[in-house]
Amino acid sequence: MATRMQDDFYDAINEAWEADAVIPADKSRTGGFSDLADDIEELMLDTTDAWQAGQNVPTDDILANFVKYHKLAADFATRDALGTDPVKPLIARYQAFTSFADFAAHIIELEKAGLPNALPIGVAPDFKDARTNVLWADALGIILPDTTYYAPDHEQGKELLAKWRAAQEDLLPKFGFSADEIKDLLDKYLAFDARIAKVVLSQEESAEYAKLYHPYKWADFTALTPALPLDEILTAMTGTTPEMVVVPEERFWAASDQFFSEEAWPLLQATLIVGIANAFTSYLSDEIRVLGGAYGRALSGTPEAMNQRKAAYYLAAGPYTQALGLWYAGEKFPEAAKTDVEQKVATMIDVYKERLQTADWLQPATREKAIVKLDAIVPHIGYPEKLPDRYKDKIVDDGATLFETAEKFRAQGVAYQWSKWNQPVDRDEWHMPAHMVNAYYDPQQNQIVFPAAILQAPFYSLDQSSSANYGGIGAVIAHEISHAFDTNGASFDENGSLNDWWTEEDYAAFKSRTQKVIDEFDGLDSYGAKVNGKLTVSENVADLGGVAAALSAAKRDADFSATDFFESWATIWRQKARPEIMQLLAASDVHGPAKFRVNVTVSNFDDFYTTFDVQPSDKMYRAPEDRVMIW
Repeated sequence: MATRMQDDFYDAINEAWEADAVIPADKSRTGGFSDLADDIEELMLDTTDAWQAGQNVPTDDILANFVKYHKLAADFATRDALGTDPVKPLIARYQAFTSFADFAAHIIELEKAGLPNALPIGVAPDFKDARTNVLWADALGIILPDTTYYAPDHEQGKELLAKWRAAQEDLLPKFGFSADEIKDLLDKYLAFDARIAKVVLSQEESAEYAKLYHPYKWADFTALTPALPLDEILTAMTGTTPEMVVVPEERFWAASDQFFSEEAWPLLQATLIVGIANAFTSYLSDEIRVLGGAYGRALSGTPEAMNQRKAAYYLAAGPYTQALGLWYAGEKFPEAAKTDVEQKVATMIDVYKERLQTADWLQPATREKAIVKLDAIVPHIGYPEKLPDRYKDKIVDDGATLFETAEKFRAQGVAYQWSKWNQPVDRDEWHMPAHMVNAYYDPQQNQIVFPAAILQAPFYSLDQSSSANYGGIGAVIAHEISHAFDTNGASFDENGSLNDWWTEEDYAAFKSRTQKVIDEFDGLDSYGAKVNGKLTVSENVADLGGVAAALSAAKRDADFSATDFFESWATIWRQKARPEIMQLLAASDVHGPAKFRVNVTVSNFDDFYTTFDVQPSDKMYRAPEDRVMIW
């Protein structure tokens, strides 16, 4: 019997599709976003294969260098013949360090080469002045998806650590390590990882942006890590020492002697050696490439590695992703579509302004500042106007090997990242290529970005009704606008700087409403895992605001269809996934499961009840007094 819309709206719309949908063997899921991404993947594979074969080769210098790099990546005969040889000298380099002091004296050269060096310090925009890039001190990474997996009673955490170890025991012999050496390395790596896991932020903590801003005077910060020559490192990388550094990971740095000391050196050295063996598996032989991805596939439940064709394309595409995106947009995103979507964005912003002006739970002062922020949002549609200048430096030298070229690109990338310190933020640079099926809001630049790839069916099509388009791309656009006013975005002003622009009473009312959203999602079962309402609240608030604004916009049309609108929202989120990836995402992803993004969200809208005749006896029913509306 077919599922009733009144009992499970998501399943009622998507169960026929799900019955026939097949998850590709080299992927963890399929669905609205994924199907479109798979189609684009096939287009890019076919196109770039033709370029390699000498057909329609781009005359553009940057793409011509991509073609050269792609040929190196696709030459598995050479890669297989070399095996692990390109990485063995690097391993020997780490083995030769005799002490922490010896290692610390070489951190600068390792950093400039983009090699593992246990230095989680980098450059990003300041939260208090989003126009300027400053220094940030983060933390070392952990093996498991979240700190919660390290709890003694977390059985899945124990299983995943065992899978990680097994994957390393398969990989490390290929680099010449003996069984005794491998046992020693892995025992020390896991001991070091356990230290890190005790002090780093959880995913839930990391999701609260405003709480991450802890500026330190440089001298106060360096006093935490006396064994690290931070003054020398920063002088080498930036030409001077900074006055301040932002430290989101305060617990980690307060415990820095557990990581950066002679006592910790045996554990750190083992971690670095294992790390260097794992860092470049995708550039080596096909056997090593597949072995290197084993733990990642275990995490996501993906049965098979990518084939050589896909692996070579994605490896080569990495340094050239924006250039490939511009090619895609030029081929697949006509100017008429760009103009139409720009008009939709303008409409959504206008609707949002209307809703803000009538938000009776806000005082006029807060409403006015919210509208100032809304008016300042900069939309980027389709593709960037130009490529970053550094793309011109991505030249593949004649006769250079794949590994040598990758080393060159890595060093260029590191130099670029450090060059941004104390410089103005480039507000024209995109953080997604045009051929990526996604969209984002950047709270520090107050920008919404919609790559060309997402601006097509099922999200948007001239063949769909206007209401269906509003339930698809319209809601996605409004979702990104809503991020300006979600539990993170609400802490940043119109310039993208951390700034409290709320009255005390209004912010309390906002927190009360967002707590209700947390409560709606918290504890819901997803493939045996529990949804974390606090971790996912920012995305859930954005969904709620996005659907509300898109619905208001859709109602402006004479041919408005609530049925088309809600069914489109359910369709774009259709997904068939492997249990492992859903359990992983429940613990680590700020986005909730697709099914609940549909069902929980629509259950807050009165129009949903009238459109589909949802009654108190139905499973989709939520009492009027329990329905949440924020924006």
